[in-house]
Amino acid sequence: MSLPPLVEPAAELTVDEVRRYSRHLIIPDVGMAGQKRLKNAKVLFVGAGGLGSPGLMYLAAAGVGTLGIVEFDEVDESNLQRQVIHSQADIGRPKAESARDTIKGINPYVNVILHEERLEADNVMGIFSDYDLIVDGTDNFATRYLVNDACVLLNKPYVWGSIYRFDGQASVFWSEHGPCYRCLYPEPPPPGMVPSCAEGGVLGVLCASIGSIQANEAIKLLAGIGEPLVGRLMIYDALEMQYRQVKVRKDPDCAVCGENPTVTELIDYEAFCGVVSEEAQAAAADSTITPKQLKEWIDEGENIEIIDVREPNEFEIVSIPGARLIPKNEFLMGSALESLPQDKKIVLNCKTGVRSAEVLAVLKSAGFADAVHVGGGVVGWVNQIEPAKPIY
Repeated sequence: MSLPPLVEPAAELTVDEVRRYSRHLIIPDVGMAGQKRLKNAKVLFVGAGGLGSPGLMYLAAAGVGTLGIVEFDEVDESNLQRQVIHSQADIGRPKAESARDTIKGINPYVNVILHEERLEADNVMGIFSDYDLIVDGTDNFATRYLVNDACVLLNKPYVWGSIYRFDGQASVFWSEHGPCYRCLYPEPPPPGMVPSCAEGGVLGVLCASIGSIQANEAIKLLAGIGEPLVGRLMIYDALEMQYRQVKVRKDPDCAVCGENPTVTELIDYEAFCGVVSEEAQAAAADSTITPKQLKEWIDEGENIEIIDVREPNEFEIVSIPGARLIPKNEFLMGSALESLPQDKKIVLNCKTGVRSAEVLAVLKSAGFADAVHVGGGVVGWVNQIEPAKPIY
């Protein structure tokens, strides 16, 4: 559907701005009026990572007058494979500041506002209220539901994107004109069911594909041109080089934008999404050891069996000495239990301790009462015990 422009035009463009944006100005659909709308627009990007990098850079180049950035993380070397708004020299710097400097290098006429804090229920409404449009570049379900619910309650549109390995998705959610994110995904997946990019990986250039689509949709909404992805889910398969669309209808029973909403204020989204299942939390409550404890057990010759529950490609990158690989899914399917020794204490580890906690719950229920897992996982091991090894 075609929608009216989201913002009014700015009073004028300077001579320098006319020169800069001339390739926009000669497009009849954009023209002087459309470019003035972009200049007058205030867009907030949640995240300056994989999707935020191309999205922010192209919105800056397009002449969006004010760009806000919500980002509390620092640049890590593992980010540089896909987060092209940052460089080698930015490692260790706050991502928000690095992104700001790159944006200023692209277009000095853009006003950049930094929100260097974690987006949470107690600050999201105040941050969002100052912007015309929100662009969601996050990679976790708790923040996605938080962004959606805040936008519905504030009656603001937002552009959503998601990436994983070779697959990407994008849509525009605006409850006034169509469905919201909860209409598409009413409930989050069970804890641990969908790996994050940090666990499953992502093809770097996929970020450019989806992030540029998000920027494109933002420009269309701001200038009131074309048909935004409202009510449509765009799905991209980078391996097959295929795009397809799925219609998304507004759910009259949606908890937040339906006819009789049950969510009328922001909730505890970490609890709603359950980062770790209740069973895993209970299992790990008194059965978690530190990397240093594990090192002591190894040095003292304790009768233990170290089981790494990550995937084979992760195991190839780095592992704890003496660990045996049995991927998490083999425990969930039940096939791994028969290969475990009965006369040794089982010590589980994964990347950071989330997957190993889930497997620990499986082992506890199967009778391995003295099994434990390593809090912090192999990342904690490298940081505390073998700092010369790589992490990812």
